[in-house]
Amino acid sequence: MSTYGPALGAGEGGGVTGIVLVGVALVLVAAFVFSAAAKRVRQPAVMGEIVAGIALGPSLLGLLPGDLPGLLFPPEARPYLEVLAQLGLVLFMFGVGYQLSLSHVRGVGRRIALVSFGSVALPFALGAALAVLLYPWLDRSELRTQGVLGPALFLGVAMSITAFPVLARIIIERGLQKHRVGAVALVSAAIQDVIAWTVLAAVVTVVSVSGLWSFGRTVGGAVAFGLVLVLLVRPALAWLLDPRRRWAGNGPAVHVVLCSGLLASAWVTHEIGLHAVFGAFMFGAVAPRHLIDATAPEVPERIDQTSLLLLPVFFMVTGLSVDLAGLGPQGFVMVLACVAVACVGKFVGAMGAARLTGSTARESTVLGILLNARGLTELVVLNVGLSLGALDSRLFTAMVVMALVTTLMTGPLLSRFPIDAEPVPAPVRRPVEQAGKDAAR
Repeated sequence: MSTYGPALGAGEGGGVTGIVLVGVALVLVAAFVFSAAAKRVRQPAVMGEIVAGIALGPSLLGLLPGDLPGLLFPPEARPYLEVLAQLGLVLFMFGVGYQLSLSHVRGVGRRIALVSFGSVALPFALGAALAVLLYPWLDRSELRTQGVLGPALFLGVAMSITAFPVLARIIIERGLQKHRVGAVALVSAAIQDVIAWTVLAAVVTVVSVSGLWSFGRTVGGAVAFGLVLVLLVRPALAWLLDPRRRWAGNGPAVHVVLCSGLLASAWVTHEIGLHAVFGAFMFGAVAPRHLIDATAPEVPERIDQTSLLLLPVFFMVTGLSVDLAGLGPQGFVMVLACVAVACVGKFVGAMGAARLTGSTARESTVLGILLNARGLTELVVLNVGLSLGALDSRLFTAMVVMALVTTLMTGPLLSRFPIDAEPVPAPVRRPVEQAGKDAAR
């Protein structure tokens, strides 16, 4: 029984319930305080929430006497907190899929296509090479993958990520949505989302299977589920949500349909060997957005608000696995190497491609700075890798620090490189407008 049992509830179950309730309350207060502080220094609020989650773990709170992380979030309560964290994560991933527009991929210009490819391919290659170099330092007892392939693939994907929601917020706060470089950055990030999540699904399949039969089962299941979503679920949703139906505009009914659908989809991908986030993401991507926005636009916003309420718990659970004090000399070298490789990969990949397609030196620099922001999306990828045993705790900590540094440096660097670009022509304004809801994250 928890030490808090007698004070917070009757019996062991009541004690754990009380601990979870108090823990969530503490997390929400800390997230609010840190997000307010982040806004005051012109950083996205979500970065403050991420820092709050890390501060509640061994990296800061654990440095004080008395093992406060263990007292506030004891082992018997953590499974419940992890369930809440995963719930917030799948709700968030539904929103990512829902806001994703594949129209960004069709008919893109040569500049955007090359920038998107360059800022994914080079970081992936450099990340995979770094994993090979760091592999002798990894704790093999924490890895559940065979050989260097798993860490190399996951580090490659993690290095190639750009956080579209955080990027959209930075661009809008800086007024760059009115300029060509902002539109190019947003559309490139949207394309990278498509590429990154596709590659991540493939990587998860490769590192999580234990044989040819398991590999075939996971790949076949993923393909079959994708076809079911596209050929059956999407038309069924379109029929249900058609404005001509007598129940059209019934917000509670739409809410139930979307929430049950995304949770069921998350369960399916979990069962076939992929992470639950992929199911929620895929369901969001096939949801008929034009019909939902026309009949019940408040429903996706409610789901989004619920995810934003629970995401601080996800950051706290992540923070419990981050121990900056335990990095040691080798860990410190890992941090420096991860930050350096991440910045070089994005800057050189994006800037080089932009320069080759006619952008000015200043525009190319700003584009590289923008696409180097990682934020929350990076933490999702890293948690998937940690849960599958493709990363050890020390490399995980180093990559979390990299995600923080590369995102926090975006604002100050943009201030050093003010841009006076041409206004965005009318045909490319649409992606920026579609980023409005994402910017609120």
